[in-house]
Amino acid sequence: MESAARKEGFTDRHPSGGRSTLTGARQIVVEGPIGVGKTSLARRLGALLDARLVLEEPEQNPFLSRFYEDRERFALATQLSFLLQRIAKSRELSQPDALARPVVADFLLEKDAVFALLTLSADEYELYGRISGQLSPPATRPDLVIYLQASPETLIARVRRRGVDMERRIDDAYLTVLAESYMHFFHDYDAAPVMVVNSENINFVDSDDDFQLLVRRIEAMRGHREYFNRGE
Repeated sequence: MESAARKEGFTDRHPSGGRSTLTGARQIVVEGPIGVGKTSLARRLGALLDARLVLEEPEQNPFLSRFYEDRERFALATQLSFLLQRIAKSRELSQPDALARPVVADFLLEKDAVFALLTLSADEYELYGRISGQLSPPATRPDLVIYLQASPETLIARVRRRGVDMERRIDDAYLTVLAESYMHFFHDYDAAPVMVVNSENINFVDSDDDFQLLVRRIEAMRGHREYFNRGE
């Protein structure tokens, strides 16, 4: 069956003769803080590439809504629940036939520590680290990571606008620090090629033109780290 990417005119070959960044990839990860649109972009890329989707399921974390009400009390339980979920999904990707089709995911297992450092006390973080070290499988190296950025003000506005009930309890200060923590994480991340996308002025969720613009920019990527910042 012909993929949507081929129907749209995207191929797995670059005009220069090299392998295309997007359609030639077997594992793509879309990352970024709450409200940036990573799951929405992952779904669109999955449909374009006829890829298997591996997505986080925050609604399956029984502690998350209580965490947003009382972060200090429920931070460890929430973090460990997410860790176990991400480990289970990461193990799926380590199976021999896991990449028979392209895979698009909306999380890196390594980024789990971003939330742990932000929410856990020193003693809790030490316990979390021991559990993570014992249970986490060797990280699979993606062919491409797409890191979505947006200002804290934009993230706050998007979270409020989408109106998810438990997210109503997220305070602005938490989203601000979370966005900064992601920036620090990806400043040092070099395990895979990274396309850093400023999502402030591009609507890849609702606009087909904007989505195709982003896809073509990713297709043109040749460096280990590149940036896409669409002006107003």
